Amino acid sequence: MRVVLLGASGRTGREVVAQALAQGHEVVAVARAGSDVPDGVEILRAGFDDDAAVEGAVRGADAVVSALGGRERGPRTVCADGVAAAVTAMRATGVRRLVVVSAAGMPGEGDDLPTRWVLKPILQRVFRDAYADMARMEEIVRASGLDWTIVRPPRLVDGVRTDRYRRTLDRHVHGGRQVSRADVAAEVLRAVTDHDTVGHLVAIAD
Repeated sequence: MRVVLLGASGRTGREVVAQALAQGHEVVAVARAGSDVPDGVEILRAGFDDDAAVEGAVRGADAVVSALGGRERGPRTVCADGVAAAVTAMRATGVRRLVVVSAAGMPGEGDDLPTRWVLKPILQRVFRDAYADMARMEEIVRASGLDWTIVRPPRLVDGVRTDRYRRTLDRHVHGGRQVSRADVAAEVLRAVTDHDTVGHLVAIAD
């Protein structure tokens, strides 16, 4: 499979790259100049405002994956801008499959009461800028008309791939507090070929 990846230089993106290459996939990373992309991938240096370049990267792909995230504090639009560029390019080239990494605590998971009334408001205040960016990203994904899946992990931690994480469709994972980036990458790559997840939220947690 040919997978176009946004966010390859991040810690989750690096896990996606490593596992995709191990599975024999071809990976094309769309990355800004100066970002540190892992070896073994085709790199296209382009900003998300370069429509022609992003379209060229996406053309011929089997799937587009976004593992974008921001480390900086304050308002940001990196997730929304990247996915918007990808959606535009996918529509232009006929590529259908889109999988994006978002975050637990967003609306629409059918949460249990403790999470809904206690944890979610705290998370949304502390990480309000990141959540605003991801919320806009999710709006773009849902309105895209593409074959999309949104993967929502809780707190990300370093660690090995276990494949023992729990997963639910369109619901919060009860009691889920964290998951390894390696397991997130495994779920992302699983979702790429799992058409049962098209048009759904996939919540995962240890």
